[in-house]
Parts: sequence; structure tokens; C-alpha cells
Amino acid sequence: MKLLVKASSFQGLTEAQAAERLASFGYNDLPKSRRSRTLGVLWRVLQEPMLLLLLCCGSIYLFWGEFRDGVPLFASAILIVGITLFQEVRSERALDALRNLTSPRALVIRNGLSRRIPGREVVPGDLLQLSEGDRVPADAELISSLPIAVDESLLTGECFSVLKAGTEDSNRVQLYSGTLVVSGEGVARVTKTGPHTQLGKIGSSLDLAPEFTTPLQKEIQRIVRLFGALAIFVSIGIAIAYGTARSDWSGGILAGLAAAMSLLPEEFPVVLTIFLAMGAWRIARNQVLTRRVGAIEGLGAISVLCVDKTGTITQNKMVLKKAQARASQFESDSASYSSAPVEVQELFRVSALACHQIPFDPMERAIMDSAAGLLNDATTLVKVYPLSSQIMAMSCVWKLKDDPELLIAVKGAPEAILKLCRSTPLEEQAVLAEVHRLGSQGLRVLGVCVGRSSCSAPVPDSVTQFDLRYLGLIAFEDPIRVDVPHAIQECQSAGIRVIILTGDYPETALSVARNLGLADRVVTGDEIIKLDDVQLRFCIQKTSVFARVTPDQKLRIVRALQSLGERVAMTGDGVNDAPSLRWADIGVSMGGRGTDVARESSSIVLLDDSFSSLVSAIRLGRRIYDNLQKAIFFIFAIHVPIAGLAILPVILKLPLILMPIHIVFLELIIDPACSLVYEAEGDEPDLMARPPRAAGARIFAERGLLITLSQGLSILLIVMSVYVVLLRFDQDGNQARAAAFLALILSNLGLILVNRSKSLNLFASIQNPNRAFIWVCCGSILLIALVLLIPNLSRLFSFSSISFSHVIIAILAAALSLFVGSTLGSAIRRSGIKWH
Repeated sequence: MKLLVKASSFQGLTEAQAAERLASFGYNDLPKSRRSRTLGVLWRVLQEPMLLLLLCCGSIYLFWGEFRDGVPLFASAILIVGITLFQEVRSERALDALRNLTSPRALVIRNGLSRRIPGREVVPGDLLQLSEGDRVPADAELISSLPIAVDESLLTGECFSVLKAGTEDSNRVQLYSGTLVVSGEGVARVTKTGPHTQLGKIGSSLDLAPEFTTPLQKEIQRIVRLFGALAIFVSIGIAIAYGTARSDWSGGILAGLAAAMSLLPEEFPVVLTIFLAMGAWRIARNQVLTRRVGAIEGLGAISVLCVDKTGTITQNKMVLKKAQARASQFESDSASYSSAPVEVQELFRVSALACHQIPFDPMERAIMDSAAGLLNDATTLVKVYPLSSQIMAMSCVWKLKDDPELLIAVKGAPEAILKLCRSTPLEEQAVLAEVHRLGSQGLRVLGVCVGRSSCSAPVPDSVTQFDLRYLGLIAFEDPIRVDVPHAIQECQSAGIRVIILTGDYPETALSVARNLGLADRVVTGDEIIKLDDVQLRFCIQKTSVFARVTPDQKLRIVRALQSLGERVAMTGDGVNDAPSLRWADIGVSMGGRGTDVARESSSIVLLDDSFSSLVSAIRLGRRIYDNLQKAIFFIFAIHVPIAGLAILPVILKLPLILMPIHIVFLELIIDPACSLVYEAEGDEPDLMARPPRAAGARIFAERGLLITLSQGLSILLIVMSVYVVLLRFDQDGNQARAAAFLALILSNLGLILVNRSKSLNLFASIQNPNRAFIWVCCGSILLIALVLLIPNLSRLFSFSSISFSHVIIAILAAALSLFVGSTLGSAIRRSGIKWH
């Protein structure tokens, strides 16, 4: 954003002074709750149904005097609380890092240079550069400004803006932390930060935008409630059946509690929270800040990207591309500036003399680069005729070294230059035809002319009074970012449509779109005005470039796309883009050049303003959803054999296989498998080669449920068969239980491996490394080995020592489960049933 109030007029603090004051005054953070976040996480963990069931079982054992069984259950509860607390705190820390990034950014002047820093690092004495759309990060006093209006409704409740003006005298005009600059710009000196500001004194606290329940979260909550009700019903039935059939009501209560624990998928909400939090952290590492964690769920379903051209598709950096000095031509692609013809070098020199001494405008910077080495250092600026609505050109009068005359350098709109040179109609026609030709190539064109005047004559009040001679044209382009073409191709292969919405000229927008292979036609804002909603929807289906569009027209386009069933991501950086960002399914603001209002209205922020970063975020969003789906399917699949092994022995009047301590052991494997192994899984090979996920798609859908159910039932059948056969031949329930439990643990690890990928076969998954999977496997095998080999632990689990042949049987059973699960998964995936 261009600032007319220049940083070069102020010095500001040095970095050393700023660091000293930051240490003295602390961070510019507003008051926060003193309640420990860790205690809050602990309170949530203690309310988990699975933990409550575990504590209930332990209490019952202790009530009956079974300390050998009760104490380990309480110890296991403490261990589970520790693991869950670690995972929750890990997620909270990831979110804290994101909250720090989402604090308002401040443009400060330090060492005479402008730099953007986090708002929390602003210190008293800092000089703030403020412009339209900025959130004031601290209490400050205006010291210099153009007319500036501030929205102070956050403090006063009044909806109208307050006009302020800053001067260099002692009557300072106050600005307050949290207020919004709605127009104008200025420089202000920070007076108070953090809790000492007006906002801090009234105890307000700014944080991330409130989180709303996403469709995925609602689906998970619905499933947990359904299984919770089922667990209550089944546990009561099991307790009654066991107690009636065996006249053992204490055993029936424990069997019922074990059945409830086996059926309750309490991992679902925990896994969802961890995946979204860690996903936001992973995306932030790719220069994309997630302001609303729930937006990660929607990234994988995006079907249309509405992007601005300047700064997102292009570099927002002008490069002098072509020059024409009457008969001489120049193209920067084929030659360096220093090798340009003499007439072109003169054109560069005059155009540079027509620029500001300290250029800010991108085109002026490009001109100064092209004229490097051509300017005479010993020059004196006599007068400047600035750009105006009457004369769209800038003129500078110079006294050059060893030159008896003044030189008048002028650059501006070609029409204005031709008028100043008093060109004939024939000359105008030829020049404007060339301007049109260059413009059709997406170039921005300036005209240049030069004049001479006697040093003794008074300098006139208007540049029109000089006798000026036409020199030629210079044309600029805003180059396409190097990584954009590949990102566009990636979007197209992923079934994501890219639409350019820009306020730039139609020719420029169309030229960029053609270079990217996006479109061959453009629709302007004037044409959109004439279309009703039905016509606009029809137009959008056939058009991918819209130029000269206003913010309200961008909003119309977004709403029209949504009415067609599209999931829309919209980029924006200005105050007027806020409505479109708010209405889009995923609002994307620019972290570098965007205003605070745009960032606050968006779901994610591109910290580097790069289109390829947005595409990377979509890729990561798809990956996160894929891995979350794998984790949830794994939880569902492993609960099938766990529930079956807890319920079937009661129905078949066999000794129990699973007791509460066994289910606790399984939880120690299931939770890390979900939150570590699947969260760390890489991209599927077809991740960006498949269409976007349907907007209404559920995470539990036909083919996934069928694979999950078949794999879970196959493990249940195989492990139950091992138990029944060993029970019949060995007549030792504890030994059969040990072998069956070992088979279940190994089958569980095999199930993790089988479902690591939805598209790769078993052997390809094995070759695809995942360190977390190796750690989970090693840890699980070590734990079960300790349980089987240490007598006291074996008695705790109601195991008898098993022979080598029993171990081989368990391994073979697990291998069979692995083979059957892999075969069933591959067969069902090849069927016509859809995943989503």
C-alpha cells in the first residue's frame, strides 16, 4: 500500500533502543485470564467418558478389596491422563504459536526505515505508519498526518468514525489501541502499550476469531453420542446376561463396564482436535497462517480459487520491458539496458529525470534501474510540476552541469504527452496505435518528452508553457511469479478452477491469463453491471478472467459461484475486500500488503502473498483430511474386534477375553497410532490428481465403512478362532487369553500398516517410511513382551505363561489378519463404491 507520509522524514527508535524498551515495558499484550491453560486442559481430560469408566472400574475393584486389580487401573488412568494431557498441551502450544502470528502487524519506523513487526513487539516511543485499514496496535499520539478518520467503536460504542489531524505542535491528537483507521494516513508516536492502554485498562482481550463448530466436528459429535448410547444399552445388557447366566453379578458389572469401554470411540474428538491443531501448525510452516482452525477442514473441498492478479499471480514489481524512441526499439529480454541504442538511452535518462528523487512508485523504480549510470550527479532540481487531474504527467525542471540551459523532463500518460508536445493528428494516430499494441500485450505504457529553456528566463507556473519535444514510449510489465505456472497446473489437475478477479485493465489481465493458459476472453465490471443473477451465473461458467471489477462485484461473483454449488476460496488485501472474504467459504488475505481488516475477515493469511503458498495450503488441507479419515477408520476398525471380544464370550458362555485392564493397554497403542502415525503420514500419490471433495461429503461413507467393517470383522473372527481353539485343546483360559491378546495386539499393528495408504498396496506402504509407525510398533511389542515375560504383570492381566508354539500361533494369526485385511481393502477399493 502506497504511503504518502514518507518514512524518510522520521528517524524513529534504533533496534537497540527498541530491544531495551521491550525488556523494560514487556510485550504489547493485553490482559489475559490468569487461569492456567494446563489446568483447563486437565479438567477437560478428566471429563472424558473412557477415563470415567476406567476410574469406575478401579473403584469397584478397590471396594471389593481387589487391590491387585484396582491399583493398576488407577495407575493406568494416571498414565492415560498424562498421554492425553501431553497431546492436548502439544496442540495448545501449536495454537499459541498461531495466536502470536495472528496479532495485528504494525508498520514502524526504526533507524529511518519502515519495517513491519508483530503488534506485540511495539514499544513506547515507536513511530507507527498508519493507513486505511490498519488496526492501531497501541495508544499513540499523531505527529503528522493527512486527514485521517478512525473508528473508535471498540472503545466508545459509537458507530461513526472520528476525524483526527496530527501536527508538530504540543497539542497532540490521541489514537487508541484497537481502533481502526478507516481513511487517510499518518505517523504516530506510541505512548502506552499492553495493559497500560485504554483498552487494557477496561480489561478487554483480543484473540483469535471465535471458533464455530464445523460440519466434520458435528458429524464426530453425532457419532460419539450414537455410540455412547449404544455402549450404555449394551453394557447393561451384558451385565444382566452375565449375572443371570453365571450368578456372578460383580463379574457381570465388570463385564458390562468392559463392554462399554470397548464400544465407546472416545478417541474421535481427541484425534480431531489434535489433527486440526497440528495441521494448522504444519500449514504455518509453509507461510500460510490459519486464523480459524476449522478452515483446514474446508481447504480440501475447495473447487474454485478467486484470486487477485497483482501481487498474487504477479510479483507486484514493475520491470521496464520495452522502449521505443522514434525509429529505435529496445526489449529487455534480448539486451541489457547499457547496450540500448543511443536514442533509447536518452529516453531512459529523461524519464529518470522526470521521477521523484527517492522513488516509491514501482514504475519509477524500474525507470531508475534502467537509467543507472546515465544520470549526471552534478544536477540541481529547480521545479517540479506534479501529476494532476488536468495534466496526467509529472514534470521536473533541472539545471545540469556544464549546460547553459534548463532541461525539462516529462513522463506520463501517452495522451497527455502528445497534448503537451502539440502533436499533429497523424502523429497522435501513429503513437496511440503503438500504445494500443503494447497494451494488448499486458504492458503499461508511459510517454516521455523533453524541453529546453533559458536559465535567465523565469520558470513558468505551468509545464504547458514550455516548448516540448516528443521522445518516445516506455512499457512496463508486472512479471508473473516464477512458481505460479506450476501451481496453476497443479490446480487444474486437482479439478480446482482458477478465476482472476482484478481491478486492472482488461488487456493486462487477459495477457496474464493467456500466458498461464487460463482463458481467451475477459469480462469487465461494466459488463457485469448489465447482467442479472441468472445471466451472471451463466457468464461465470464460461469466463475465468474478470477485469475492472469493484469489491461489490467480487462479492456478487463469489455468491453466484456458491449458488452453483462451488466451494470458493477468495483472496483479498483491502478494506473493501472484507465482505467478499467473509462470504467466501475460505477467505484468504495477504499478510504482506493486506490490511488488518482484510486479515480479520479472512480464514487464512498468506504470509508471503504467494499464490503457490495457497495451493500448498490446499494440498496440505487435502492431506490432513485424508490422514484424519485414515485415523478415524482405524479407530472404528479396531473397535470392532475389541467390542466383539468383550461381548462374544458372554454370549457364548466362555471365559472373558478382555477386561478393563486389557482395554486400557489397547488404548495406549490406539491413541499414539492415531495422533502420531497417521498425523505424520505423507501425501497420497493421487492427492492433487483427483477432484475436490464434495461439499456435503461425510467422513464415514460407503467404501470406507465397508473396508473398515470387513477388516475389523476379519480380525475378530481370526482372534476369536485362536481363543476358542486354544481353549478347547489346552483347557487353560488364562493361557488362551494371553495368546489371543498377543494376536490382537499384532493384528492391531498390522491394521495400522494396511490402512496407512488408500492408494498404495501393502508392499508400497512398507517401503514408504514413517518413523512414528516404527516407534509405535517397537513400543507396543516391548510392552506386550514385558507383560508376557514378567510373572507379576502376567497375573495382573490374568495371563498364564505361554509357550513358543503359542507365540507362533499368535504371529501367524496376525499375519493372516494382515493378509486378509490388505486383500479385502484392495478388492473393495477396486470396486465402484466411492470413498467419499
